[in-house]
Amino acid sequence: MMNGTPVLITLGGYVNVDKYRYVYFLLLLTVYIFILCSNCIIIYIIWIHRNLHEPMYIFIAALSFNSLFYSTAIYPKMFVDVLSHRQSISHSVCLFQSFLFYTFGGSDFLLLSAMAYDRYVSICKPMHYATTMSKTNVSVLLALSWFLPACQVVAIAIFRVKKKMCRFVLAGIFCNNSVNSLYCVRSQMLDSLGVFIFFNIVVVPVLYILFTYTKIIIVVYRRCRRAREKAVETCLPHLAVLFSISCLVVFDVIVDKMEAEIPKRVRLFMMLQVVVYSPLFNPIIYGVKMKEIRIHIMQLLRHLVKKKEFR
Repeated sequence: MMNGTPVLITLGGYVNVDKYRYVYFLLLLTVYIFILCSNCIIIYIIWIHRNLHEPMYIFIAALSFNSLFYSTAIYPKMFVDVLSHRQSISHSVCLFQSFLFYTFGGSDFLLLSAMAYDRYVSICKPMHYATTMSKTNVSVLLALSWFLPACQVVAIAIFRVKKKMCRFVLAGIFCNNSVNSLYCVRSQMLDSLGVFIFFNIVVVPVLYILFTYTKIIIVVYRRCRRAREKAVETCLPHLAVLFSISCLVVFDVIVDKMEAEIPKRVRLFMMLQVVVYSPLFNPIIYGVKMKEIRIHIMQLLRHLVKKKEFR
């Protein structure tokens, strides 16, 4: 607040908004609707079918919940921006948007870690699976996947609240770590805290996932062909999602650290990838590659078609 007036930050990452305002809006709205529909279908199918009430599918549903909240933290504000003559956001709303963005982004990595652990126990220690992946343990893993990133990311938001701003133009279309460039003095403590959190909710989970799937590959390699095919069927989608999310993290880091050196159109494209690719990619991967989910999706589609024909 400056003299009781909210501090406004201009979002300078848009290109030719006045000329392509309605094109931007229609494209973003189409993508957002598809994200909502595809992720809601995954959640609905897992919710209503009892044979999918297993830890692996529960974690998939949690990932879809993340995609819904993650997208909702970004898209509605983008709709307002592309239809407005000035793209701006208050400092407090910017910090809240950044908090949601990194909380749900970090939660994805922890959920994928929980899924890797679930697959490891299922494939490598099947006799202990029922006790290890009990409802209580699954609930704890879910709670930690959301709670740990939120507790760490909120610390950065608290540090940013009272920092003095000397610049008010953000070279982006939503608030991410680039907001640090707006403050008069770059805090070494804030940078160190950011690195610490990045290590905790990205680097450590990725290393754990790679280690876990390496162990799974070693164990499965010694078994029969059918066992290997089953392991690939359940593990490959998780690795594909991990790869896609990791690429988006790389994009976010590049935009944050090299924004002044990246052409505006390229920067816009990269930031759109961050908010479009993962929420769309996850339900498609699980809907196509996970046999049980794919079967129920096809049944649902056939039911809807028959219902329409009956009418």
